[in-house]
Amino acid sequence: MSDLMKDPLILRQIIMDHYEYPRNHHLTEDEHYHKAHMASESCIDDITVMAKIEDNIVKDVCFDGVACTISTASTSIMTELLIGKTVEEAEAIVKEYYKMIELLPFDEEVLQEAIAFHQVGKQANRIKCATIGFKAIEECIKEHKHE
Repeated sequence: MSDLMKDPLILRQIIMDHYEYPRNHHLTEDEHYHKAHMASESCIDDITVMAKIEDNIVKDVCFDGVACTISTASTSIMTELLIGKTVEEAEAIVKEYYKMIELLPFDEEVLQEAIAFHQVGKQANRIKCATIGFKAIEECIKEHKHE
């Protein structure tokens, strides 16, 4: 376990920074984006994630909606992790993130700031919050692959 993962203050700061100043927090009218809407039945989370995938590269990811701290921060971090990656790299990042949430061994280097959520799997009521954006990007990728 890295020193970063051992410092709850730094992890909290990462989460709060992405909640207060979410990256890529907007939607677009561009018809070349895939779009997935996700809502939680147990929380306020109701977000839309959009992804532009061209030539097998995730060119852009953005999101908007109403969401709790965990959902907003995890989705913000996800957008930064995936932009510029190939579809296969993006899928691998999502897979590592789910492994982390399921409390399985995972690659910290691949997840970068997303490791701030490594304790979420111990809080069942927060798992949906921490994965809603990732589930949405999976839908966008699936839609892209079916084109």
